[in-house]
Amino acid sequence: MDESRSVRWAQRTEIPLFVASLVFLAAYATHVLATRMPAFWHVVCLFVILSLWLLFAADYVVRWRLSGQGLRFIPTHMLHTVVVILPLLRPLRIVPLYDAVQRKAGQPRLSLHARVISYAGLSTLLLGFSGALAVYQAERGAPGATMRTFGDAVWWAASTLTTVGYGDITPVTPMGRTIATGMMIGGLALLGAVTGSFSSWLMQTFTRDGDERPPGR
Repeated sequence: MDESRSVRWAQRTEIPLFVASLVFLAAYATHVLATRMPAFWHVVCLFVILSLWLLFAADYVVRWRLSGQGLRFIPTHMLHTVVVILPLLRPLRIVPLYDAVQRKAGQPRLSLHARVISYAGLSTLLLGFSGALAVYQAERGAPGATMRTFGDAVWWAASTLTTVGYGDITPVTPMGRTIATGMMIGGLALLGAVTGSFSSWLMQTFTRDGDERPPGR
C-alpha cells in the first residue's frame, strides 16, 4: 500500500469534500422543506444531490484503489462505506479523528483536543439537522404520525442525540425508525468523542500540574 499517496489524497480532498457535503445538505434541505417551490427547482436540487453523491462515490473508489487492500478495504473502512451510501451521515467522519487522538503517543497538544471537541460539536449539529430532515421526509403525512412539522422533527432529533428521549414524538414508519436507530448510534459516538476528549485533556492537565509542583516537606 502506498501510504503517502493515500495521505496526500486525503489532505487534498478534505476541504473540497467538506464544502460538497454542505452543498449536498443545502440541496436536500431545500428539496424537503420548500414544498411550494416550482417543480423545476426541485429537479435542480435532485440533480445537485445526485451529482455530489457521484463525487463522494468517486472519492471512495480512489481511496479504495490507493489503499491496495482490495475487498479488505470495505470492512476495514466501514465508516467510509457507510457515509458514501448515506451521504447525510458524513458528519460521522469525526470518529477516525477521535480515534487518532486516543492512540497518539506522548502528550497530545491542546490544539488537537480542541479540534476534536469543535469538530465533534459541529458534526453533532449537522447530524441532528440531517436526521431531522430525513425523518421529517419519511414521516410527513404518514398515518398516525406524531411528527407533523419540521419543528417537531428538530425537537425529536435534539432529544434523541442527547439521549433524553421524552417519547412525545416518535417515528412510526419503517424508514423513520431506521434513521432513528442510526442517529442514536451516531449521537452516542459523537457525544462520547466530546466528553472523552475533554476528560482526557483535563486528566493530562491535572497530571502535568501535579508533576511540576515541588514536593512538600
